Amino acid sequence: MQKPFTITFSKAPKNACIHTDKTAYYHLPGLFEFYELYRIFLPLFREHREYFYDWCEIGSIYGAPADCLWGGGRVGYGDCDPEDVRELMDEYGISARLTFSNSLLCEEHLADKRCNELCRLFEKNGKAENGVIVHSDLLLDYLKKQYPGFYFVSSTTKVLTDFEELVKETDREDFRYVVPDFRLNKAWDKWETLTQSQRDKVEFLCNECCSFGCKDRRKCYETVSRKNLGEDCPEHECTASDVMGGYRFSKAMTNPGFIGINDIKETYLPMGFSHFKIEGRSLGSALVLEFLLYYMTKPEYQLHVREAVYLDNMLDLF
Repeated sequence: MQKPFTITFSKAPKNACIHTDKTAYYHLPGLFEFYELYRIFLPLFREHREYFYDWCEIGSIYGAPADCLWGGGRVGYGDCDPEDVRELMDEYGISARLTFSNSLLCEEHLADKRCNELCRLFEKNGKAENGVIVHSDLLLDYLKKQYPGFYFVSSTTKVLTDFEELVKETDREDFRYVVPDFRLNKAWDKWETLTQSQRDKVEFLCNECCSFGCKDRRKCYETVSRKNLGEDCPEHECTASDVMGGYRFSKAMTNPGFIGINDIKETYLPMGFSHFKIEGRSLGSALVLEFLLYYMTKPEYQLHVREAVYLDNMLDLF
């Protein structure tokens, strides 16, 4: 049974200020789903760096192909050729992360041919080290033995709302990064207690739209895990009062856990936090582009980026 949680916000640290020598690393969604978008965006990011904030970089792009047995957080939609994906990431020196966050894996699932083939392909050394986002310790132990070339990320699907549990997770040597539940995002008094080495491992989920008071988040993730395992189970029915209308970025911005660019520049970076995850694997490339514009692109150049992407007929606007 999931423990009830209570989160109390404190005021942001008074000494927060802009430190221009700090860099924010964004971890972007849709490694397989949005290949065509990144095929256009990444050259822009490299060749027209003046379009983008100089205080941010791309830390990784994460995702899993459609119907991936080890998948968990969201049902995969990408059907792009993994070889093409890997080549694109290698070309631009960007870390690729496989999202293998299924929480219900058993021993017999570890032999899955497709998932192991993906690991063999992406473990190969390129210009950037690749990683795996995991929930299951069973899978983690298997991957550490079979594919030691990966680094590992503790998934937000663990729903770590208890701060002490989160601290223990950051202290695990298995993980390079840990993604806490978004409801801890503004618990400033707690974040200030971490050492710098612990802060270096925290990766905040910025733009979650889920109801802040939701008590069924773990059940929702478990339903996705069951579906990826091929189980015949009912859809999870969200009971939040504001569930109608699906994901809206404008709605996410009103969430108490939302992290905007001013929060990143003026509070998180000065506090020594550098890693920020952007949600959006199942939302469509047009909306993901809006995330790239908001979080990475200077306002005066956002139209330039939109035009470059929209004029490519591969972008799915519907």
